[in-house]
Amino acid sequence: MLYWTIVFFAVALIAAFLGFTGIAGTAAGIAKILFFVFLVIALVSLVMGRRVPT
Repeated sequence: MLYWTIVFFAVALIAAFLGFTGIAGTAAGIAKILFFVFLVIALVSLVMGRRVPT
């Protein structure tokens, strides 16, 4: 998930550099959404992984 965030961020940077503002904005938005989804999944897995065996 973090890999795809970096890919979309790189696409956004390249598109912004070349002047494609619509594509850059869309790619940056997708990268932001993927990053927050990654954070939520990472936090959930961190909390769920700390269970103490009974």
